[in-house]
Amino acid sequence: MPIYPLLRPLLFNLDAETAHRATIRAVKLAPGRGPPRFAESLRTTIAGIDFPSPVGLAAGFDKDAEVPQHMLALGFGFVEVGTVTPKPQQGNERPRLFRLAEDRAVINRLGFNNAGQSAAFERLRQARGLIGVNVGANKDSRDRIGDYMEGVRRMSPVARYVTINISSPNTPGLRGLQDEGALDDLLAAIEDARTDKPIFLKVAPDLEPADVERIVRAARDHRIDALVVGNTTISRPLLRSRSGGEQGGLSGAPLRELALSTLRMFRQASGAEIPLIGVGGIANAEDAWQRIRAGASLVQLYTAMVYEGPGIARSIAKGLADRLRSAGLASIGEAVGTG
Repeated sequence: MPIYPLLRPLLFNLDAETAHRATIRAVKLAPGRGPPRFAESLRTTIAGIDFPSPVGLAAGFDKDAEVPQHMLALGFGFVEVGTVTPKPQQGNERPRLFRLAEDRAVINRLGFNNAGQSAAFERLRQARGLIGVNVGANKDSRDRIGDYMEGVRRMSPVARYVTINISSPNTPGLRGLQDEGALDDLLAAIEDARTDKPIFLKVAPDLEPADVERIVRAARDHRIDALVVGNTTISRPLLRSRSGGEQGGLSGAPLRELALSTLRMFRQASGAEIPLIGVGGIANAEDAWQRIRAGASLVQLYTAMVYEGPGIARSIAKGLADRLRSAGLASIGEAVGTG
């Protein structure tokens, strides 16, 4: 019998951030075991990396790289830790994380709270498995481009890939790096700083078609290996929860349609030249299947795990393998973009 349905009422009696910390501590105490065996049809290669399953854990859950191997053992094909910044920072004042249970959503305005890249680096030196690192800029930095360059150089030795996060709505001015001149300057600097590890770029879902075309062009020009589409949204669809008016980035079920639409725009603009990773509102195998058929080579989730528990990764992976079998397809790559 799954244990999470028994634990969820206890966790939901705590405020969201306290519950998150309790979850991290509980995961640390879980018995050590290796990752599961996935169906061979789920294996795919992106940016030279062999992913055993396309279902990954999005950045935000394991900000300080405390439990990446534990999450791989729970059934994620890959784990992205972070966001980590060059210097430690406290983030915004609490309360800053809000559970919207009626909407199966979360609003956060955490503000890149993390212990810094040095602490994450030391933990990741001992870690094994397919682990990516999401890097950001410090809130008080006078040189944000320099922060990203430092993140790429510092974290590449312990990462399978590095994600440049310029799409969080909780660091003032950060999303401005998606603007045309700023993005070209940033990606040119990243191109100079990169090592042998692939570089992914994480973008917002709140974009117009012209923004999408411009970002794709810049990503292509500066050899970005994949685009993560997308982050939390600053938009507010109709929400039932009383915390729905809180400031910050919204994730979870209400983001599903916007994230899917934005992914489709990126697929159309890129012409399948740049691999896409679909994120936002994915809660089951059908959601993941829709993203893959819309053009995503991989998917990531986090918020749905709050409501369904960590077993969600295995469940989605199994569901994808079943859909491939039903469609007569031998691999996940054959399904990408067929929708």
